[in-house]
Amino acid sequence: MGAVVVAVLLLVAGAHADDARQLLESRDSLYNNIYVYREGPYVSMTFGYNQHLYEESLFNPLDDRELPVTYTRFMTVGLAYPKKVSSILEIGFGGGRTAWYLHRFLPDTPVTSVELDPMVVQLADKYFGIKQEPNFNVVQQDGRVFLTSSPRLYDLILIDAYRGPFVPFQLLTKQFYQIVKQHLSEDGVVVQNIEPTTMLFDSAVNTLHAVFANLDLYPAQGNIVVVAYDGKPRSDQALQAIAAERQAALNLRYDLAQMLGARRPLSTEGALVDPKASVLTDDFAPVEALKAIEKHNRKWAAKK
Repeated sequence: MGAVVVAVLLLVAGAHADDARQLLESRDSLYNNIYVYREGPYVSMTFGYNQHLYEESLFNPLDDRELPVTYTRFMTVGLAYPKKVSSILEIGFGGGRTAWYLHRFLPDTPVTSVELDPMVVQLADKYFGIKQEPNFNVVQQDGRVFLTSSPRLYDLILIDAYRGPFVPFQLLTKQFYQIVKQHLSEDGVVVQNIEPTTMLFDSAVNTLHAVFANLDLYPAQGNIVVVAYDGKPRSDQALQAIAAERQAALNLRYDLAQMLGARRPLSTEGALVDPKASVLTDDFAPVEALKAIEKHNRKWAAKK
């Protein structure tokens, strides 16, 4: 799951007792410094990087259908776009809350979530209410490598992979989005959480637009959720019709029609994005890019 935009100063280990939160567990994996906290009714998973904490997932153990972080609710707006939702893929599992929400409301639809860090999956199982159930599958692998080797098509692909404040480079290039596009069904859509305060935001949006004809932007309290798809632009009326039908059938916790009210098509909101921002591309030939993924996935060294 992606980072929430607010970074909290990372306290040294001896000062954790002064934190209002209760530290439940900390782990150092090959990819992340992981901290699990409890504060009030909520459990959070955070990743440490350069003396800061970035919140990756928030869970209410008393209500496993709640999505406390606003942008994660908007990640589900993609359900209003395809004519059918028979398969869902998520890249970036984190605490697993978005994938689990979709699974709870669409129990007959296969939901696959790909997570690079096996320790993140272990902690999600331990603290975030994730269970092994039919039609819910977590794959421990790099998302791009998974897609490159997968023959499946998906109606909805969610991309929410972050390391601290940034998306891993191999999940933010034109070549990657071309691979994503090859794995979408005929009217499938990709939904991505993009942190708008980084210098790469304009380039990230332009890179998506270099591969997909249509982009809809959803402001989500500090984050921007982007829905990208090909074909003719979807009208408000068409989306609202699907949303109403799907909302009635699934009784979703967060109403699709209400979220569609925040929709801002890039074609009408172009001033939000610098059209001259560079399109991001791989710096390597494809085989070399895949070989480089393992190196670039390793966690960054802390500042000294």
